[in-house]
Amino acid sequence: MINLVDNIKQDITKIVSRAAEIARDKGQLDIEQVPEVQVEVPRERNHGDFSVNTAMTLVRFVKKNPREIAAILIENMEYSDTFIEKVEMAGPGFINFYLKKDWLWQVVPVILELEDRYGRVDFGKGRKVQVEFVSANPTGPMHMGNARGAALGDSLASVLEAAGYQVDREFYINDAGNQIDKFGRSLEARYLQLLGHEAEVPEGGYMGQDIIDHAKAIIDRDGDKYLDMPSEERRKAFVKYALEKNIAKIKEDLAAFGVEFDVWFSEQSLYDSGEIQDTIDYLKNKGYTYEKEGALWFKASAFGAEKDEVLIRNNGIPTYFAGDIAYHRNKFVVRGYDRVIDIWGADHHGHVARMKGSMQALGCDPDKLDIIIMQLVRLLRKGQVARMSKRRGQSITLADLIDEVGKDAARFFFNMRSADSHLDFDLDLAVEQSNENPVFYVQYAHARICSILRQVGQEGIKLRDFKTIDYSRLTHQTELELMRKLIEYPEEITIAARTMEPSRITRYVLDLASLFHSFYNSCRVKLEDEELMQARLALIASVRIVIKNVLSLLKIEAPERM
Repeated sequence: MINLVDNIKQDITKIVSRAAEIARDKGQLDIEQVPEVQVEVPRERNHGDFSVNTAMTLVRFVKKNPREIAAILIENMEYSDTFIEKVEMAGPGFINFYLKKDWLWQVVPVILELEDRYGRVDFGKGRKVQVEFVSANPTGPMHMGNARGAALGDSLASVLEAAGYQVDREFYINDAGNQIDKFGRSLEARYLQLLGHEAEVPEGGYMGQDIIDHAKAIIDRDGDKYLDMPSEERRKAFVKYALEKNIAKIKEDLAAFGVEFDVWFSEQSLYDSGEIQDTIDYLKNKGYTYEKEGALWFKASAFGAEKDEVLIRNNGIPTYFAGDIAYHRNKFVVRGYDRVIDIWGADHHGHVARMKGSMQALGCDPDKLDIIIMQLVRLLRKGQVARMSKRRGQSITLADLIDEVGKDAARFFFNMRSADSHLDFDLDLAVEQSNENPVFYVQYAHARICSILRQVGQEGIKLRDFKTIDYSRLTHQTELELMRKLIEYPEEITIAARTMEPSRITRYVLDLASLFHSFYNSCRVKLEDEELMQARLALIASVRIVIKNVLSLLKIEAPERM
């Protein structure tokens, strides 16, 4: 696992720390110890390749202005045997580091050697992480929020795996509680209606066509055999039938979207195992509950939430929140995850504080529970909001979206912006074969490189052993920018994993594709100059590898022809 950015950052850290120690020993800086050195990449390229603000952090220890401190540090730096070409002071006391081109020339042979392993890092140190996402209500088909959550959650899990974590993807099936009771009553009402009996869908019940379709299928299979059955037993049979069908369809749609879960966890299993009752008993014994108006309450306000929450209703039925606490206790205590990441919809924002508070009450570290709140998606067609499904007259489902724009475009578009940003999804753009369509733009870059390599191969020109190529021939500005971007990929994986922002990787591959297209428009690959041609062939081969690595991580095809 090679991270050239991380390597140079470590070198700069040592150089700055050693310079501070030398200055201290000379009596130039009156400090006991050197503060931690933070190495950053400047926003402006003319400010160098890397920068440190150590002079500013030393001001509170040393009675000198930061520019004076920076000058002292630079004076005492030794970097003659490194990739650093020069060091300059800028602004109020920033120290900027400019690297030799030799640093960039390292990356191509590294990529050609590692191939699909390039970009993988050991940031996670093998720690066990669970990412729970989608967790769609199994009482109906998946909608756009579920689709965005599927793309984000799966991409985040892939980023974490590339960063060295041991990751489990999990779907929580809400197959117990009040909504399942309403689901059963809705199915029962439609069943009775179809058989000519009077019945009403309960208030707050399920009114969709899928409920009627389930009832028709039950009648087609079993006729009226449930009419004489006790209502509770009948509803239980209907729920069992419909949930199995719905969950199978959810799995089918997710598989078509490139999402495979490691664990499908049943809420009902928490009741069957007694874990919900055990969790409530634990909170009772710790003194974190009280009774009021016949209900059992959790003292959520004692752990940072705005108000206390009901655990058991006055009818004796546990709330969804009680099940959620038991579920997360199972994650940390029973299954021993080092870190748990949940991706929730925007309507769950108020649930975050009480969920973290409940973990603290259970003796779990609330900081090990990360909750990502995902904002809404607005689908646009011809500039107008697209609301209706072509097949059912209801809101557009994941299956509809895949039919209309395909898996690749859907996954790419959903992952172009961070989860906390509202997303406008342009359905027309997603199927457009032009440079305006970002997924087409990236895939075309990959296909164009494959075409170049194929064409020169047909002319008998082969890429030499990468160890024998002179990469110092790569001096054109577009070549340098390409290599600089290639070097950044492992660092981007690290940052995306640390910040839980997989959209960084999508933006990265867009930038890489753009730099390749600029190179293509400026530099010929097939040349009379054999050495330069070989260096450029190696460069574009490494770009192809990285684009494919990113698209594979995002579960998007990297086509060789378009």
